[in-house]
Parts: sequence; structure tokens; C-alpha cells
Amino acid sequence: MLICADKVQFGFNGETLLDGVSFTINENERIGLIGGNGEGKTTLIRLLLGELEHEQGTLFVKNGIRIGYLAQNGGYESFNTVFDEMRAVFTEDIQAVKQLGEIENAIAQTTENTAEYRALSAKYETLQKKIAARDSWNYEVKIRTVLNGMGFDKAYEQNIATMSGGEKTRLKLCRLLLEEPELLILDEPTNHLDMKTLFWLEEYLAAFKGAMLIVSHDRYFLDKLVTQIYELENKKLSVFKGNYSKYKTLKAEKVARLLKEYEKQQEERAHMQEYVDRNLVRASTTKMAQSRRKALEKMELIEKPSLPLTPPRFLFSYAEKPYEKVLDVQHLQLRVGDKTLLRDCCFTLTRGDKCAVVGDNGTGKSTLLKTLLTEKSDKIKWGRFVKAAYYDQENANLSPENTVLAELWERHVLWDQTRVRATLARVGLPAEDMDKKVRMLSGGERAKLALAVFESENANVLFLDEPTNHLDLAARESLENALKAFEGTILFVSHDRYFIRAIAGKILEIENGNANCFLDDYDSYTTAKKDALNNPQPVHTPIVSTKSAHKDSYYRSKEERAADARRQTRIKNIEKEITALEAEETQINEEISSPDVAANFPLLSEKCKRLEDIKNRLEELYGEYETLI
Repeated sequence: MLICADKVQFGFNGETLLDGVSFTINENERIGLIGGNGEGKTTLIRLLLGELEHEQGTLFVKNGIRIGYLAQNGGYESFNTVFDEMRAVFTEDIQAVKQLGEIENAIAQTTENTAEYRALSAKYETLQKKIAARDSWNYEVKIRTVLNGMGFDKAYEQNIATMSGGEKTRLKLCRLLLEEPELLILDEPTNHLDMKTLFWLEEYLAAFKGAMLIVSHDRYFLDKLVTQIYELENKKLSVFKGNYSKYKTLKAEKVARLLKEYEKQQEERAHMQEYVDRNLVRASTTKMAQSRRKALEKMELIEKPSLPLTPPRFLFSYAEKPYEKVLDVQHLQLRVGDKTLLRDCCFTLTRGDKCAVVGDNGTGKSTLLKTLLTEKSDKIKWGRFVKAAYYDQENANLSPENTVLAELWERHVLWDQTRVRATLARVGLPAEDMDKKVRMLSGGERAKLALAVFESENANVLFLDEPTNHLDLAARESLENALKAFEGTILFVSHDRYFIRAIAGKILEIENGNANCFLDDYDSYTTAKKDALNNPQPVHTPIVSTKSAHKDSYYRSKEERAADARRQTRIKNIEKEITALEAEETQINEEISSPDVAANFPLLSEKCKRLEDIKNRLEELYGEYETLI
């Protein structure tokens, strides 16, 4: 046992932060610590580190325990180079190896079978065993393994003082991993990590020999590593066995069970009280009523469980369905200044696709989304009846001086105030927020307002850039459910891997200036990426799901092949006829606008009749086209 807390209580300035907290951390346990902002996660960690003193209860910490702690922005200052700083962890090993060499030299200069020789030999054997036990010979291998895995393979000689804050935090984590503490406490360790480093860190921590306490909003990371969840809520700590996904199920079951027990007791107490009220004054039943009253007084009351706050609810819908092929991008080149982000980007979105754009920071993910929506190019072809909406991670489309109510209402002036308020309340903005200026909102509140504006556009194609930024876990999961239920097309950028896994059925990866399409879900993609990292290929080849590709490459019978051939032929003929009719429609509209035709009533009537015929024919063709594709 490393740490044991029993009914620990702690407060600050008269306010209780932790009340009756009890838990045990044993060797090799993997624990995820979760809770909303201000629930006391940092306070609990500071108690474990001895930086704060608890007020009541008992807190046992193993004597001499080695705890490694990575704060959320836990970089450190040093004027050493990266490699020298990591080498300092192995000072004892380096000295032991040096001392062993000195003893070897001394033995070589000492006469055998003398007392001095035997003493040196005994000391040599003892030191050699110590070196073998600590694996001191391989300390440089350990350093290189961790530094390379965490992305410092080209920074061995860089001075730490010249690094960014995120790099210093990563380097602090490197040092903690090399120190191998008995208990490793990590606060948001996945911040500042790219995907390759995340893969490596997950595998390294999975093999870590000590215990771990991880504070993280990265639900995917928690699912991969932890076997217990500690939840801080309303000053209490609850323990759940399993990873984050299991916790969600167990938490819902626990709340339902406690609520049922509470309601059952309340019903029983009401019946007993009713009996007492009716029978206390009757001589024949007074004793029984008094007995019930005593039982009521002695009954240990079940506290009403605190129900989770109602999460925001998002709703995405559209009025008009687009064609099957929503977006076709072929040979698109993307440049910012002199830098080429994408050399030859090719991909297609069809109706109902939900595609995640992934890649390291700076690879052009957000730029790609904005380019697709704003640039007019023959490389970018949109399908008919597409209505696209864009969610900006910076919420730059909001007016800072508007009130919350006006921000949505001004965009939908035909809505009545009740509808506007109801929409805002549904996404988690209550009545007291209606008159707030947008600039006064917190990050989470601003994100909810932006999402309310976004969903009110009723678009059938949604582009989202980091939509989970600033949202708490409840809001993220609500957004996930809404997007999963959406029947339209989604193209989104996100660093939240749990969010990606929940929504995406297709992955577009941007890497080294290339866009690689993977036509399966996120778990299949990560498996392929890990295989590619472990077995690098000398020539770049886009990742394509063989399962999805194979599915489209055969048919069950000759009849089906013939039917499909006829269908494809008919589709091409319809597309040609639609193109011709639309061109004729454009030409007639131009002719009608000319003064000569406008002054010739019979000719004008003839052309208007032809336009009506074209419109009716196009509607027929569109309907047939929809059934065929």
C-alpha cells in the first residue's frame, strides 16, 4: 500500500473543498482522477504531495515513497542541454560504473591472494551485482529511448532555456519516466503531444512498473491506461472499477440505484407517518402509533443522491437533401505563403459521410476546411443542393458587443423571442445569461452559443474545427450524440480522440504534405498507423481500407452486374440531360432579361412556358437520379 486516506476533510477560507474522502492507492494501480473545474482535483494532489495539511481524518503515505508529479504546465528551468539534464537522473549509475573501473584497475595492480586483493574482489562483486540490478550499463539506451519516443530525437544538444513552455513540459515528463517513481501523478499529460508521441507514451505507460494517478480530459487516453476511476463531485470522492467507458455505465447505474432506494424509503416513511397521524389519538392504537413514531425517529435516513446537472442538448437537422456525391476534391494544392501544406489532395465525401481530418499541428487541417468553403476552383466540386455551415474553433463569427439573446435573434429575425430563448436554454445558456455581452462569456459558454448559431443554419453539410474546445465532458458527450444522430455529412478537425472514435467512419490524414484517406473507423486507422510506424515503408503510399475497397469491387451475380451497368448508364444519361437543360435554362433567363424579348409578349410567353417545362423535367430527373444513386 502506497497511500491510504480515510474520511479526509480539507477546507480553505471557511469553505469545505473535500469532505470525508476515502481511498487507497496500491502498488501498480492505474487510476484516473476526474471531476469538474473547482471540484478539488489539484487540492487532493497537493495533499498527497504533502504541500497541504488535511484538517480531519487520516492520510497515510508510505514512508520514503518516491512520487513523480507532472503539473499541467510543469516545465522547469535549466541551462543544461537536453541530454545532460536526463543524464543527471543516472548520477548514481554513472558513479557506480566509474567506481567499478577504478576497482578493476586497483585489482590489476594488487598481488593475488592477499587480504587487499580479497577485499577489492569482494567490493567488486558487490558493486557489479548492484550495477546489474539497476541495469546501469544501459542508462544511455534508456535516455535515448525516452527522448526519441517523446520527440526529442533531434534536440539532444539543445539548451533547455531556449525551449517553449510545451517542450519543457514534455521534457519534465521525460525526466519523470526515467526516474521511475513508485507513484507517478500526471496532470493532463497528453497536452502538447502529437499522435506519434501519444502512441509511444501510451505503450510506455502501459508497461510502467509503478502506480499511476492520471488527471486528464482525454477520455481515449484514460480508456487505454486506467483500471479505476476516482470521481470528485460535490466534495465527495467515488471509486469506480474499470476505465472511463466502464465508469460512465457504472455511474449511471449507481445514480439510478441510489435514487430508487431513496424514493423507496421516502414512500415507506410517508406510510408510517400517515399511520402515526391517524392512530396516535386513538386509545386502542396509541401504543402501535408510538412504536411507529420511534421507528421513524431511529431510521437512518438515505441522503437524496445528487443527480447530474442536465447537460446541454444539441440538435442538427436540415430541410433539403443533397445529391449522393456531396464534395469531390481532385489534385488540390494548398499553400500558405511560400509553404506548401498539401501537394495533391484528393478525396470524396458522399451523403452521410462523417470524416475526421487528423494530423500534427501546422499541417493545414483548419486551412483545408476554410479553403474548401471559400475558394472557387475546378479542383473543388460541390454536389447539388449542398448547404454547408462552418464552426470556427475561435468563435470569430460572434459579435463581442452583442448580448447572448441578440446574437442568435439577429440571425433569425422571424423567430419569436420564446423560440430564441428556448434554443439557447437547450444548449445550456439559462435566462440569466440572455443579457450578458458575448465578450463576458466564459470559453465554454461562448462555445455553446456558437454551436446554437451553427445548428440554427440547418445545413446538410457540417464543417467543424475543434468543436470540443472549452466544452466540459457532459457537453462533449451531448455534442457527440447529436452529431452521431445527424443524417447529413460531416467533415471535422479534432484532437479529441474519443470524440473522433465516437463519430468518424472515415479518416483523412494530413502528413508530410500528403492527404491519406482511410475508409474505416478510428480504431482501424490507429492500428494501421502503429503498424506503419513499426514497419516504415521507404515509399509513401496512401492508406486505404482494403475492406471498404473490396466491398465495392465485386457483385454477387451476372444479373446484378448487368443491372448495375444499366443503372450506371442511366445515371450518365440523366446527368447529361440535366446539364443540357440547366444550360438552356440559363440561356433563356438571359434572353428574357433583354429589352427586345421583354417587349415581345408572344415570344416572352413562349420562353416562360419553356422555362416551366424545363423546371418540371428537371424535377423528374432529380427524383429519378436520387433513386438511382
